[in-house]
Amino acid sequence: MSVLVVGSIAYDTVETPYGNADDSLGGSALYFSAAASLFCPVNVVGVVGSDFDASKISFLKKRGVNLDGLYVESGSTFRWGGRYHKDLNKRDTLFTYLNVFESFQPKIPVQYRNADYVFLANIDPTLQLQVLEQIKKPKLVVLDTMNFWISGKRAMLDEVVKHCDILILNDEEARELSDEQNLITAIKKVSSIGKPKTLIVKKGEHGAVLYHKGAFFFVPAYPLDKVIDPTGAGDSFAGGFLGYIAKTGNLRLGTLKKALVYGSAVASFNVEDFSFDKLKALTNEALDERFNEFKALTRF
Repeated sequence: MSVLVVGSIAYDTVETPYGNADDSLGGSALYFSAAASLFCPVNVVGVVGSDFDASKISFLKKRGVNLDGLYVESGSTFRWGGRYHKDLNKRDTLFTYLNVFESFQPKIPVQYRNADYVFLANIDPTLQLQVLEQIKKPKLVVLDTMNFWISGKRAMLDEVVKHCDILILNDEEARELSDEQNLITAIKKVSSIGKPKTLIVKKGEHGAVLYHKGAFFFVPAYPLDKVIDPTGAGDSFAGGFLGYIAKTGNLRLGTLKKALVYGSAVASFNVEDFSFDKLKALTNEALDERFNEFKALTRF
């Protein structure tokens, strides 16, 4: 069962306490695809400039990622630069050049419109709504967003949320969306407005929380000696999460719990190197081994 992702494709320039990477591949659509393709085929919709080197994502094609929805426009590809502090939860944006992404209008290829599983990556809610208008009857819509849209386009975001089944936020975004400081209260409040059936709250180095029909499930972060680059961790988490759901084809609570662990496992690999270099060589055997290590961490 394939997954449709609509999001950004970028060149990132990243500085961390452990080094730097100039013009490395990035963007939500690519991080998600690198993760989800470990479980199932992925269909991508995004835009790049005429300067984009498609040979650098050839590994995605080998994993069953369909790039028919990758549009090439005259101009430069979206570029972002960031510098992480010693506390890797904090970073400074050095520059953002939207370039061709500024005028991006997602056009869903006909062969993608029957998608059962849809991931709306962190882009303008107006564009997310345009995507949903082109999809026929998806079984599951997963939505990601950020503070910028919560504060700047709240009405449009609320409209998109009405059409999603699972909402992914970080803890800061959950508090802003609910106007509550206590995280558990915030999660319940967002859920009580009768929109998403399931909430996932990412807590960075403190793991993630799943809330589904009144039930909580917590997953810790995998204990790593060194985090090289946190860029794309959230999107690779989402890719592992939704990829596993699409592979299993059901939405039982047990499946959602395992999906949360697989998402956390994939993200833990992603942060061990710059860009998604670690995910390129990641095997399902290594991923399953880490999944089992998560089980050992939490079983008592």
